[in-house]
Amino acid sequence: MSGTRINLLPHRELKRAARKREFVFVAAGTVIFALATAFLAHTILAGMVESQMNKNKFLKAEIAKVDKEIEEIQRLKEQTAALLARKQIVETLQANRTEAVHLLDQLVRQLPDGIYLKSVKQNVDKINLTGYAQSNARIATLMRNLDTSPWLTRAELVETKAVQLNSLRVNEFSLNIQLKRDQPPDAGKPAAKEKGA
Repeated sequence: MSGTRINLLPHRELKRAARKREFVFVAAGTVIFALATAFLAHTILAGMVESQMNKNKFLKAEIAKVDKEIEEIQRLKEQTAALLARKQIVETLQANRTEAVHLLDQLVRQLPDGIYLKSVKQNVDKINLTGYAQSNARIATLMRNLDTSPWLTRAELVETKAVQLNSLRVNEFSLNIQLKRDQPPDAGKPAAKEKGA
């Protein structure tokens, strides 16, 4: 017998089975790799989302703090504005506290003979004078005197009419004048010089 061998085993089926096993291993490896990649990607994305959510929470907390600080600053600004308004009122009152004295002083100085005042009404810096005069010429003199006053200006006649007062015929008048708010520091000096002269 010579050495020729005949293979009686089903080699095609074996190769097919081997290829099938190889395909299953490759497919299983691919599925496992895909699952591992998906899990890793999901874990990374979940970590990034959680990190971003933590950042958002931190930012919201900081924004809330800043909002509270802005409200506090706004409240302080309102208080400051209110205090400045009060300070302005006090300064105005302080600056104008002698107005009544100057007004009465000027009325006495500028009032010519033959005129009698019935009322003096002041509304801020506007003053209304009503009274009686012996003639319209005396009212004109009063208006000229008031316009030359260092504390009064803009004498305007509102009305004049003839009336009977205690059996005398007189002119009843009403006129408006304005108080000068900004006075120079030496506004009262000319009157003092005239007094001394």
